[in-house]
Amino acid sequence: MAGGGAAPPPKQEELQPHQVKDQLPSVSYCITSPPPWPEAVILGFQHYIVMLGTSVIIPSALVPQMGGGNDEKARVIQTLLFVAGINTLCQSFFGTRLPAVMGGSYTVVAPTISIILAGRYSNEADPHEKFLRTMRGTQGALIIASTIQIILGFSGLWRNVVRFLSPLSAVPLISLAGFGLYELGFPGVAKCVEIGLPEIILLLVFSQYLPHVIHVAKPVFNRFAVIFTIAIVWLYAYILTASGAYKNARPKTQVHCRVDRSGIISGAPWIRVPFPFQWGAPTFDAGESFAMMMASFVALVESTGTFIAVSRYASATMIPPSVLGRGIGWQGIGTLIGAFFGTANGTAVSVENAGLLALTHVGSRRVVQISAGFMIFFSILGKFGAIFASIPLPIFAALYCIFFAYIGACGLSFLQFCNLNSFRTKFIVGFSFFMGLSVPQYFNEYTSVAGYGPVHTGARWFNDMINVPFSSKPFVAGLVAYFLDNTIQRHDNGVRRDRGYHWWDKFRSFKTDTRSEEFYSLPFNLNKFFPSV
Repeated sequence: MAGGGAAPPPKQEELQPHQVKDQLPSVSYCITSPPPWPEAVILGFQHYIVMLGTSVIIPSALVPQMGGGNDEKARVIQTLLFVAGINTLCQSFFGTRLPAVMGGSYTVVAPTISIILAGRYSNEADPHEKFLRTMRGTQGALIIASTIQIILGFSGLWRNVVRFLSPLSAVPLISLAGFGLYELGFPGVAKCVEIGLPEIILLLVFSQYLPHVIHVAKPVFNRFAVIFTIAIVWLYAYILTASGAYKNARPKTQVHCRVDRSGIISGAPWIRVPFPFQWGAPTFDAGESFAMMMASFVALVESTGTFIAVSRYASATMIPPSVLGRGIGWQGIGTLIGAFFGTANGTAVSVENAGLLALTHVGSRRVVQISAGFMIFFSILGKFGAIFASIPLPIFAALYCIFFAYIGACGLSFLQFCNLNSFRTKFIVGFSFFMGLSVPQYFNEYTSVAGYGPVHTGARWFNDMINVPFSSKPFVAGLVAYFLDNTIQRHDNGVRRDRGYHWWDKFRSFKTDTRSEEFYSLPFNLNKFFPSV
């Protein structure tokens, strides 16, 4: 009977909701299974390219304000890469053991700018001398600030905080660790839209459409999409530059669009090994150290969210709180190493590299260790590293549009453990998301209009201690969700199920699930000496 019959009733199994999964399925290589060596090396190089964006953006913003020129900028970028390589190796061997790249931290930028603007440096006439003095000031503040992460991590205090985290309160924290970086996405692409937009479109085509159109034995297109697309768009940007397309453009457009304007290649030495205290002995100021400690605490909270996202995309189980504490402790050691070497920046888990794990479906630890090797290698061979570091920043912004979105989506995926038909769940998720976007919006808007934050007293360090945390979207959202989730009807048994708390019970202690041992135990039998509880 043509067109008249009703559709057959759906089968019983079709009406079942999707199953809840402890580990993310369909990941090609999980945390403990490395891909073949040639593939692992190319994937490692891809991680190196992706983390370059942050490593170039932060020094490019700070060094000129500090009084440094292209030479200093190139040296700071090299140092940041060198330290990132060391920290990534430490984190993957002794910290959480996750495939997490440890790069620079945007949170630390605000208190660093406060140090740059401090009265005692403003009367310095010689720009190079001013650069050295400010750098030593940031080093001193960061040395003190690293202690908060080391103490909270290794003392077990942070472990006890994370024990009360449920899937419900983790959702806003992880989601805004990704979505909260939206200002670095399309606004960065739009600075040179003729380069940034093609990169987004090509990355979409290569990673999402081509694998289903062209069938190859191995998933080549989505796995190496970043290398393919950056090569194509970089070549196109080079042709535009060489053909004189930007000859009469505004200076700002030239900086963003041209491939020869970053000044990094000319400033970089051929071979140079960064060494501790290369800028001189650090100087200490109590107020600045307090401000930096607060920023370092905010970076710790943000990294907690990103660590959980990395564990998900590496197809591991939820990180036991003791392992997360260990990772935070090593993050503190990373901040300390960065302060010794003088990166003018802290250490945090790279959100974009966590997103790359999702794009490639490869969550292997070895790949990230290889990428750390590339970071150290290219930071010593300055000129070669500088060639890659001069990729126009709108290309990186295009990558961020996809990678940050993946981390945001990872946060939302933890809602599978929660009861979405509960009004309590709806309120906590909705309110913490809203406040996580709304409060920082007010702080950032106020700052951009007035030139200083809403808290504006005579003590600049005190202002930073309040303004920095409330300008961080994941920090505000995570704080609100954690507080509400642990105070509203907490002892009700039904609520315990609603918030998904029981799903993570078996991962709250290191010993209760055998998979924790497989994914997170320390190498070289070190667990004997440093047991995880």
